[in-house]
Amino acid sequence: MKHWTLNREESGIAVATLDRSGESTNALSAEVMNELAALLDQLDQAPPKGLIFRSAKDAGFIAGADIAEFSQLDTPEKGRALVARGWDLFNRLAAVGYPTLALVRGHCLGGGLELALACRYLLAVDEPGTKLALPEVMLGIFPGWGGMLRLPQRVGPAAALDMMLTGRTVDGKKARKMGLADDCVPPRVMEMAARQLLLSGQPRRLLPLVQRLFNGPLKGIVARGARQQVAKKARPEHYPAPYAIIDLWQKHGGNALAAPAVVDRIIASPTARNLLRVFRLQERLKGFGKEGDFVAKRVHVIGAGVMGGDIAAWCALRGLTVSLQDQSLARMAPALQRAHALFARKLRDPLKVRAAFDRLLPDPQGDGVAHADVVIEAIFENVEAKHALFVALEPRLKPGAVLATNTSSLKLEDLRTVLQRPERLVGIHFFNPVAMMPLVEVVEAEGADPAAVQAACAFVRQIDKLPLPVKSAPGFLVNAVLAPYMLEAMRAVDSGLAPETVDAAMLAFGMPMGPVELADTVGLDIALAAGRQLADGAEAPHCLQRLVDAGHLGKKSGRGFYDWASGKARKGEAGTVPEGLAERLVAPLIARTERLVADGVVADSELADAGVIFGTGFAPFTGGPLNYRAAKAQ
Repeated sequence: MKHWTLNREESGIAVATLDRSGESTNALSAEVMNELAALLDQLDQAPPKGLIFRSAKDAGFIAGADIAEFSQLDTPEKGRALVARGWDLFNRLAAVGYPTLALVRGHCLGGGLELALACRYLLAVDEPGTKLALPEVMLGIFPGWGGMLRLPQRVGPAAALDMMLTGRTVDGKKARKMGLADDCVPPRVMEMAARQLLLSGQPRRLLPLVQRLFNGPLKGIVARGARQQVAKKARPEHYPAPYAIIDLWQKHGGNALAAPAVVDRIIASPTARNLLRVFRLQERLKGFGKEGDFVAKRVHVIGAGVMGGDIAAWCALRGLTVSLQDQSLARMAPALQRAHALFARKLRDPLKVRAAFDRLLPDPQGDGVAHADVVIEAIFENVEAKHALFVALEPRLKPGAVLATNTSSLKLEDLRTVLQRPERLVGIHFFNPVAMMPLVEVVEAEGADPAAVQAACAFVRQIDKLPLPVKSAPGFLVNAVLAPYMLEAMRAVDSGLAPETVDAAMLAFGMPMGPVELADTVGLDIALAAGRQLADGAEAPHCLQRLVDAGHLGKKSGRGFYDWASGKARKGEAGTVPEGLAERLVAPLIARTERLVADGVVADSELADAGVIFGTGFAPFTGGPLNYRAAKAQ
């Protein structure tokens, strides 16, 4: 076989190892699945005492189905055939007369988890890379190879629907705790543990009676609650897949082939096509961080404000040693408190929280500069202050270190004039909140050292963010497209519309937050300054100027367009949204995105769409602003 190896041990156990030829990760392509069927044919002729599935890849178990094959589903028949391929094969695997076990080390996603669920036992390996999930909903589709049938049977319907409707991953320990994995063991004992469990005759853990009832006669209660939760985040016309998952589980026992109209509708939907595009764009962004061999171990961040402190905390969370510099420990205290809260929320294990906090070193004197592989300046937006800092920094940098600025509004060409080696400065522009926003703009000034830019991209990927290369220009990409969008929203308020109405229009469009609430969150003084810089000299909206003049700066001051006294925007009724309002508001954003591509600030329209989606939350189901414009023009 090309992809599978079958080894029969003296004990009578058979081990099926997947090592997909020519690829760094395992995916269940048509060829891989056909070979698996042939492997089961062999075992039918001479059944083993038990069968273990494992991976030969360092990257993990199985990443899921072959995404490239989804783009070839141009007819309903092909879509149904793809579903039938996995459904029938994994049902066959689940019915074999000998015990089966999936040894899961590393990622086990989508079709990979569906294969594991078709085995009698699932043994997870306890290491950081072990992640289990059914993330098909993120691509606008559903887990049609048995996941909707077997996951609820294994962990109960509420937990199963939560995983399937969010795409959320669980680690090995969590998988064991919830009943998804039969056990979770360290790597050093996984081989012995797999064979012992396989031949143990251990019955599967029986779900509690209430969970069995929710999987049976009380399904409707769970389904109704799940629909209510989904409706809070996704409209069915924008994201039909989560609603289809609930229906297929409730009405058809997870068998999508029993509802061919649903299969046809989901697979042929524009949402699935666009979310698949977004996935490919995300992989392209990840690719910018793969070239070269730069690996950072130590990071030095200067400026312990909200951005600098949160950048430092994120880097420490991702395993790097980080020194954080500011004028005094007192100025660093809020950043350290936020860091501890982040570690506690993300890591949950007190020992891991302590280890992460130990990696974050307060450094008022800046001693960490000389040891850092990456030095990030994140002080206030003032050219003279940054000049003074760079003059002091440059002689202390170690050879090959990345010197970066997190500026959001200043041109790198203006900042680097004091450097002996100006080509060394790059922009590494994070977005607020750092822990939530996946995109980081890597800014290249004219004449920048390509090695420094590439090292910056590698660093961004190393800390699990998505690097987007952009040229040095006012606002780069993301802020440059947001400014005219927010200003147009405020002009709509000037015209007499309530802020709630304006926000409601864009929430209905699919944005994660309305533009007026976004302006309040960013800070109205910042929105005003950005507008002056990025709005081509247009007059500021009167409502914005009045609020800033009155000292009402949005969330940070407790009042802006909305009252933020409780920490959340207190909104009135939105009322009726005028027809065409969303199109009016999004038009300046699309126009500015087109212009930035034409000006070469971002290399092409695909990367522009990727940047706007991952940097602003622009409705992913549209495939991005330029993809949306092209679809509307057809």
